[in-house]
Amino acid sequence: MKKVIFLSNMEQKDLFEDDKFTGLENTDNTVIIEPPSRLRRTFTALRYRNYRLWFWGQMTSLLGTWMQITAQGFLIYELTHSPVFLGYVGFAAGIPSWLFMLYGGVIADRFPKRDILLITQVVMMVLAAILAVFTFLNIIQPWEIVVLAFLLGITNAFDAPSRQAFVNELVDREDLTNAIALNSTMFNTATATGPAIAGITYALFGPAWCFTINAVSFIGIIIALRKMKMKEFVPRKRNRSTFEELKEGVHYVFTHPVIRTIVILVGIISVFGLSFATLLPAWAVKILGGDATTNGFLQSARGVGALSSALFIASLGRFKFKGKLLTIGSFGFPALLVVFSFIHWLPFSLLALIGLGASLILVFNIANALIQTLVTDDLRGRVMGVYTFTFFGFMPIGSLIMGTLAEHFGEPTAVITGAIVTLSVAISIFIFMPSIRKLH
Repeated sequence: MKKVIFLSNMEQKDLFEDDKFTGLENTDNTVIIEPPSRLRRTFTALRYRNYRLWFWGQMTSLLGTWMQITAQGFLIYELTHSPVFLGYVGFAAGIPSWLFMLYGGVIADRFPKRDILLITQVVMMVLAAILAVFTFLNIIQPWEIVVLAFLLGITNAFDAPSRQAFVNELVDREDLTNAIALNSTMFNTATATGPAIAGITYALFGPAWCFTINAVSFIGIIIALRKMKMKEFVPRKRNRSTFEELKEGVHYVFTHPVIRTIVILVGIISVFGLSFATLLPAWAVKILGGDATTNGFLQSARGVGALSSALFIASLGRFKFKGKLLTIGSFGFPALLVVFSFIHWLPFSLLALIGLGASLILVFNIANALIQTLVTDDLRGRVMGVYTFTFFGFMPIGSLIMGTLAEHFGEPTAVITGAIVTLSVAISIFIFMPSIRKLH
């Protein structure tokens, strides 16, 4: 429905230069503002030049990243034929979060985030190249994959807090939720396409080419970061030690009831829910009787669901029912996980994974947006350090638990166990923290 407002000539000029709106100007100084279309709302953050560079650079890099994740998981399973080794790789990649990620949040508050990201992207590119060379030479061993995963985990511990907080510097605060949703869109576009491409590439040419493509893909984000025009970085005055600053961020999270509850929910889902993805290479072979291509399709199906969910969130614009969506996701994910555990036919497995991906994004996207909205700017890096530590730091524990359970009791039992724990926590939050579902 059109809204009519009266503006001065200067206000009209400012309005029409702001491409968040479209309008018609009458000679009597009346401006009829048409609300932006759903498509326009969905991609609002892309009107910022720096965010556009970030979006397309990250999209290229993430495509390669998901190719490597998919190929690496299937390669380690081919080398060992053991689901517990899948857990070892996940554990090695995530355990550095316990050692460095909270400190990475302090670093994100102290130094220009773009500079930090440039360094981490170059290191990740080098690690991918090393993995590719070892695989091409046919000298790759399971323990070498574990070591490289550990080194990548260290790099990610410094990359993730800066990456999460960096988005706030690329768009205005009012468009932050949209930017986070579009971040998820690009991530899950790569999740939807990268694994499928990796599965086909692996089957036709071998895993080394998947790792090579990943190494080359980092060039896109490195160029994008260097082309950005950022505001001059003004370092905070530091009159406290690193430990005191880190402690301040942790204390803020655990004394803020809403942020604390959201972080706990994300942590539980990371340990007992998301870690089911660790088992997908074994699931493709043992449960579905497939191969590397099957594994790629399973990973991509989850990405398709996540992408659809991210686009849905982005299309809502500046909506005010984030708590309700968070609640829907927290219940929908474990319910679908139970359904998935009983399916032994590929088409239905793919449908269940699409639903799982969609519900996961409802939780993680909305959780991220709510925390970034609630936290103050001077604590943003440290709070996002705690958030990303919860996400990445607890996931390896879940990978180890899932791998061990699958080794002794089978993959379906491991998945059902995780679903029951996750659902129990969602029910507890629904009963004891009703304020969460009322969040805007």
